[in-house]
Amino acid sequence: MTDFFPDRSTETEPERARHPVRATLLVFLSLVLVVALAAGGYLWNLARTFDSGSQTIANAMPATAPEKGDAAGDSRNILLIGSDTRDPGADARSDTMMLVHIPGDRSGVYVTSIMRDTWTDIPGHGEAKINAAMALGGVALTVETVQNLFDVPIDHVAVIDFEGFKGLTTALGGIQVENAVGFQSSGADGEYFAAGPITLQGDSALKFVRERYAFADGDYQRVKNQQAFVRGLMTRVISAETLSNPIKINNVVGEISPFLSVDENLDAASAGGLAVELRSVRSSDIQMFTLPNLGVGTSADGQSIVVKDDAAIAGISEALKADRLAAYVQGLNGENQ
Repeated sequence: MTDFFPDRSTETEPERARHPVRATLLVFLSLVLVVALAAGGYLWNLARTFDSGSQTIANAMPATAPEKGDAAGDSRNILLIGSDTRDPGADARSDTMMLVHIPGDRSGVYVTSIMRDTWTDIPGHGEAKINAAMALGGVALTVETVQNLFDVPIDHVAVIDFEGFKGLTTALGGIQVENAVGFQSSGADGEYFAAGPITLQGDSALKFVRERYAFADGDYQRVKNQQAFVRGLMTRVISAETLSNPIKINNVVGEISPFLSVDENLDAASAGGLAVELRSVRSSDIQMFTLPNLGVGTSADGQSIVVKDDAAIAGISEALKADRLAAYVQGLNGENQ
């Protein structure tokens, strides 16, 4: 799995403290909803909770999209956006972007994290950091930008404000994580996390996934911690203890849906249908990787940016169009071993 070190040189310390690092957490919080909505006899009540709590984004999808093509089959591409607010209006910025690919045979879930400082074309605005698309044109422009980047259509989009994260971990009764490196989180309210198996929830979970200053390699260890947390989260969600407990499932959906905004076609019925199709997926079937890049550079106007790897993006694009992303990721993991 590819690690990455996002450039934060243009941010101030208060900004970092105010907006938590979302990274790989975004997709799995959304998948919590998908899995929870699959709970047979409780579907109607859960659907009502989901639809009444979540917010619909009007005109979320751009007017045009690339052709899907027959080879893509029944695959789905979902763009997940982590923002500092659930309201996708003016001045919002997307802290995290992930393209989630679900293959036609529903055998797994493939998550491509797009670094926020990736320098790319924003339709109608020229080149800029990809996270500027939200501020320049809202969700629709963000979707269009990602569609153009990969030359594939986006089927759905969801925006999550991660203030709902603390309640989610509490509703699940805590998340067990295998912590590789013991550390003290920074700040006046810092907390010590011992090496080995630990249980996280609420504020402690946020401190665990945010921390970077305690490590010599900064963001690299932080990404590893986030991946460990995600694995623990998914294990907890798909456990029999969770899925057989209607109260716990209802609490999970109730905690996260008020912090979720979705496109007009991603209602409880469509999410529930997808959940049923994904009922055999386990945490080992979920593959995560960061969009390959050429490292940090400087734009013509002096901004610190992440330089995209056009050759790698072309390879991912072809894999998405052919619904063969599984083979691409397998090759990528082989290179990183």
